[in-house]
Amino acid sequence: MGCMDLSSLGSTGTCDFTTIGRRSGRSLDLEIWYVVVDGCFMITGTPGPRRWIANVRADPRLTLHLRNPTRTVDAVADEVVDTERRKRFVPLIWTAQPWYAEQPFTVDEWVEAAPMIVVRETNA
Repeated sequence: MGCMDLSSLGSTGTCDFTTIGRRSGRSLDLEIWYVVVDGCFMITGTPGPRRWIANVRADPRLTLHLRNPTRTVDAVADEVVDTERRKRFVPLIWTAQPWYAEQPFTVDEWVEAAPMIVVRETNA
């Protein structure tokens, strides 16, 4: 597995990604923001439970559908669970996508309960 070529991506944008439902076994699509921080392509969300992170925990394979430039990427997700790494990422994420910083959550709440994955390309 390799690193994604991030050179053509901005620090944030929207993408779609497809996971496999942990209960249904069906492909599930979701539109979401991504951020590129510290050389990593990341997907996160505000603190709280999310179906997509539960699906990724059950099967970390996913397909990214990038928009600008348009391309499809077979990938695998690594959940960021290390507290120190999460603490380092949160301010970077908030800088890359200021909407996240505007939400009513503290850094500690974000570190404790936000879904957070690093996505790596599998066919690089």
